Amino acid sequence: MENVFEKKYGSDILKKPQFFFGVLLIMTILGYLVAKGGMISGIGILAMPILVSYIYLIFAIPKVGIIGIYILNFLAIGIVRYVKGVPLGLSIDGQFLLIYLALFFKSFFYKIPWKNGKNDLVLLAAIWYGYALVQLVNPEAASRVAWFYAMRSVSLYMLFTVPLIFILYNKKKDLELLFKIWAILSILGTLKGIMQKNFGVDPFEQAWLDAGNASTHVLFGKLRVFSFYSDAGQFGAAQGHAGVVFLILALNQKRSRRLKIFYIVAGVLGLYGLMISGTRGAIAVPIMGFGLYTVLKKQVKIIVMGAILGISVLVFFKYTTIAQGNPTVRRMRTAFDPNNASLQVRLENQRKLKGYLASRPLGGGIGSAGNWGLRFTPHTFLARTPTDSWYVMIWAEQGVVGLTLHLFILFYILSKSVYIIMFRLKDEEIIGIMSALVAGLFGIMAASYGNGVLGQMPTGLLIYSSMAYLFLAKKFEDDKLALESKELPQIENK
Repeated sequence: MENVFEKKYGSDILKKPQFFFGVLLIMTILGYLVAKGGMISGIGILAMPILVSYIYLIFAIPKVGIIGIYILNFLAIGIVRYVKGVPLGLSIDGQFLLIYLALFFKSFFYKIPWKNGKNDLVLLAAIWYGYALVQLVNPEAASRVAWFYAMRSVSLYMLFTVPLIFILYNKKKDLELLFKIWAILSILGTLKGIMQKNFGVDPFEQAWLDAGNASTHVLFGKLRVFSFYSDAGQFGAAQGHAGVVFLILALNQKRSRRLKIFYIVAGVLGLYGLMISGTRGAIAVPIMGFGLYTVLKKQVKIIVMGAILGISVLVFFKYTTIAQGNPTVRRMRTAFDPNNASLQVRLENQRKLKGYLASRPLGGGIGSAGNWGLRFTPHTFLARTPTDSWYVMIWAEQGVVGLTLHLFILFYILSKSVYIIMFRLKDEEIIGIMSALVAGLFGIMAASYGNGVLGQMPTGLLIYSSMAYLFLAKKFEDDKLALESKELPQIENK
């Protein structure tokens, strides 16, 4: 019979002096790291078990990584205002690489559908990134480091995102989960914006304003709300994007009343977020997005009603002074004024760029303009000349060749998506979902002339994902028909 007093237990390790010396050594090392690195090191140590568990989950279930990317895509820039020195933007790149590495190792044991990535959209993403690689040898490029940081949002994230959607995240339920994540974070974004508008900014946000951002975000004593986004321009465009997508989804939601209400709340709050951002160019998102949606409906009555609504908005802002006392309305109204001083400055900058780029068909190099230019090559012409627009930035950095290629890719995707929705799809639910995505895409494309929003977080990843799902539309419809055909005999038997 076993003697219970001689039985070994895990807690017996506590009796060994080696254990105490080991714990003491670890605590000493951790204490030294915290003392040298400060709060950042302390947070890093506390987060280490969570980080290790998360990496394990990515390798076990790669889809978890995509969900993590979508969430961090919204929150990363806001977090950096509170935790300095943490390159959260680069952590998105790291997660992409981990997901692809996980898929590579899983391919030794499971069949990974790499062939799903063999399509025209992935090819276009590869061509666009290939042109970015060409920019490395652009003789006008002043900084290769600036290229590394800037090309990620310009082309690398598109190349990372699009194949992953086709290979790994290609089910209708995956898209529905994305919608829920997107809606929740957009709602939180507007609620944060409402707090800033009504109660003011917190000390960390004030520090961000004091660092030079107050000149563009506090106009005539009024705050341009930026929430936890990079700036008010991105906040306004992103919320306008959410407003278009979720209100169209709500209009076409027939299965769940609860989900319909959820989408209405997300859409209405999105449009409200656009208004309080004070971003004039962002108003193009709902105008162009809803305008395209009326055309996609292919119903004369809806097209006429949409046209009347659009004209009414134009007349309200351009030809009346109604609600002129409201600072938000007053600022939005200036977007319809061709003599606006801000617009004239932008046009003058574009005339300067035209002369500079006349002899530079490949542009001045990726990262030479905008914030990256100011950071890495602050004394160059492109860094000192504001671009103010996504397309003008592409033109300045990648020349007329790059701008032509970029516009061709965007309009090819837009045109093919519209064609699929109008002439290939039959299922009303799928048509409604895809109409929401393409309307949002078109709205962001339009707004990107006034602001550099298309490739920035969180809009960029959402747009690249939308492109992939638009090209998956026919597959969604076929999958739904196949599922219904399997269920039909079971229903008849009952």
